[in-house]
Formats: sequence, structure tokens, C-alpha cells
Amino acid sequence: MLDSLRYWVEEMHVDGFRFDLCSVLAREPRDFDPGAAFFDAIQQDPVLSKVKLIAEAWDAAGSYNVGQYPTPWCEWNGKYRDTVREFWKGDSGRLREFATRICGSSDLYEAARRSPLASVNFVASHDGFPLADLVSFSEKHNEANGEDSGDDHNSSWNCGHEGPTADSAINKLRDRQRRNFIATLFFSQGVPMLLGGDEFGRTQGGNNNAYCQDSEISWVDWNYDARQADFLKFVCRVTEIWRNHRVFQRRTFFRHPLSGDDTDRDVHWLTPAAAAMTPGDWEAGYARCVGMLLDGNMMDEVDEFGEPLEDETVLLLINASDHDIPFLLPPIESKQFWHAELDTFYPRRRPKKYERGAMYRLKQRSLAFLVRRDQIWHKLRKKVTRQKKRSSSRATS
Repeated sequence: MLDSLRYWVEEMHVDGFRFDLCSVLAREPRDFDPGAAFFDAIQQDPVLSKVKLIAEAWDAAGSYNVGQYPTPWCEWNGKYRDTVREFWKGDSGRLREFATRICGSSDLYEAARRSPLASVNFVASHDGFPLADLVSFSEKHNEANGEDSGDDHNSSWNCGHEGPTADSAINKLRDRQRRNFIATLFFSQGVPMLLGGDEFGRTQGGNNNAYCQDSEISWVDWNYDARQADFLKFVCRVTEIWRNHRVFQRRTFFRHPLSGDDTDRDVHWLTPAAAAMTPGDWEAGYARCVGMLLDGNMMDEVDEFGEPLEDETVLLLINASDHDIPFLLPPIESKQFWHAELDTFYPRRRPKKYERGAMYRLKQRSLAFLVRRDQIWHKLRKKVTRQKKRSSSRATS
């Protein structure tokens, strides 16, 4: 096996591997062993120890070992997938675990001194529903496979109708839920993994096990309709935000991710009244709304040259409830403002400025992304915009 892997690296120039049912390779006499001979051989190999190694943490006998792999392995984080699906579906009592997952799943990786980058976050993969089906079907429809249909633990929600519909309200909700999933995925700590086709809305018609299909069920139609093209634009906006903000790409875990002294924290969790979340707030079964303030002064974060990393301070407002919630924006200095750059309820809305003490009307089942900015930034941006318009006008004339 090692000779084969080494051939693919040295001769075919692949930069890594993803191992399906990887736990099979680490079964010792009793069960999964993080010190298995296979892992030792990989770590000692001068070629294979330097490439990307990604594990699917299941095996064919049902063992599930997420969080148990040794460094430098990364893992498909199935707990992230399940929690994020359940939270946006509206399941009760998921808020605390949702916060843990989008903070990089420190409960799985930090004790072993692994980083958030060990967590490969995903909402959909080649196994199961693609994203469009996750919000369109509450049950699997695998008749074409010769299989039974039914629930099968998809943690999906059809938003009020099973399968395709002409109901505009349901389709708007489905599109918003897809935007919520995409924004959550890219604004989480860890490595985001996007299933090919989800960036525009590929469907398998409710089939959650399409491995055996060579038909329209599994094919990709690259001819986008207007709805798919709009969604692709949104995904591009989200990935651009992720790329431009190092605060979403941390290599170390947050200090005190859910509680602790505010002077020693780089993430702050807020109620809609802009107050710090209490243990009671976290445990409330009805709680489905929270604010997440990420400090741009990233403690302990350095770049590849050992220099401290800094970013802008950003705010995520998250509402998985069925109600609009007025959210008081956190305090800022007199010469600062909050710049709302993305809202999954208003995907086409231009960035909007909110002054100190403002209230943000967070719509039902939506996520908003805001950046704390100085007034001088706003003035310079307006000046640059005017200059660009003048230059464009001269060039046209």
C-alpha cells in the first residue's frame, strides 16, 4: 500500500489523499488504535508524511473515531455536519454544540494538541443528500436503486413540501436555508469542504445513495438557470469574505470559547440584548439566536514568519428561529460604525452602515455578517468610489 501511495505522490504529483472508511486501516486486535502500525508507517515515511492526509473516520463494521486520529491527519467531521443540519432545521437544544462546532470542535482536537485545521467541516458530501436536496426532502427517495425509501437519518427538512414545488414562499425559504448553510460553513473555524455542484444547486431528486446511478440522478448539468446563477454569485461572495478575513482561518483554538474572563477571550457570545451569554442562556432549549463577536486582535495567532496576525473585528448574527429578532449591536467607539456586508435574508442588498447603539433587525432563519469599521474608512471608501466613477466617465467620453 505504501508503495502505491508513494507512486501517486512522486510520479502523478498528487498532494494528498482522502481515505474512505479509514478506520479499517487502524484496526488492531480489539478495535481502532491511533497508534496503529499503518499510522506509524505513514509518519515515518519521508514522502507520505509531508502530504495532506484526510480520514473518513468510519469503518465498515460501524466504528466511528472522529477526533481520535494522530497528527498530522485531518478528519471529515461528521459531528459538525449533523449539528449544523440540526441547528438550522430548528431542533431544540442544539445551540451550545453548534457554537462548539463552528469554533473548530475543540472538544475533539484540542486535548491532543491538534489545531482547528484538523477538522474538515462539511454539510453535504458525495454520501447522502446534496445541499439542494437537504432543504427539499425530509425523506430519501431511492426507488431507482431498488432500495426502500423513508427517513434514514438525513437530518433534512423539506421546508413544507416534499420535493419540487412551484410555491414561491417555500422556494425562497429553501434558498435562504442553503445560504445559511454556506455562510455557516465558510465562517466556521476549520477547513471548509464544499460538495461539487452545491455551489449552484445540483439535485439528486431525493436519492441519498446515488453511487450506483449513471443517469440524471448523478450527472451534473452545467447549464444554470437564473436561480442557480444567483446562488452561485452568493457563494462567490461568501468565499471572498472568507478569503479576505484571517479571523476565520485560525490555526489555534479560541481562548475560553464559550465562557471565561472577557479580558482573556478572543470570541464573545452575545444575546440579542448585546449581553454576554450565561450558562442559562446556553442551556435554554428554546434558544436559537446568538451573536458571535470575533476580535480582530487574534491572540496567539502568528503567520508563517512568526509575526502576529491581525484582522478586522467581525460580528455574526445567527437566527435559526421562525421569528424576526431585533438585535442590539455591541458597543463601539464614537468614531466607529458597524458595516453590514452580508445578510442571507437579503442576498442582493448592498452593504449598510449602522451607527453606535443601533438595532439590527435580524430576520427569521437568517445569518448576518458585519464588520467594525472606523469613520475614516467610510470617508476614504466614498472618495475612492467617486474617483473611480470620474475615471470611468472620462474613459467613456
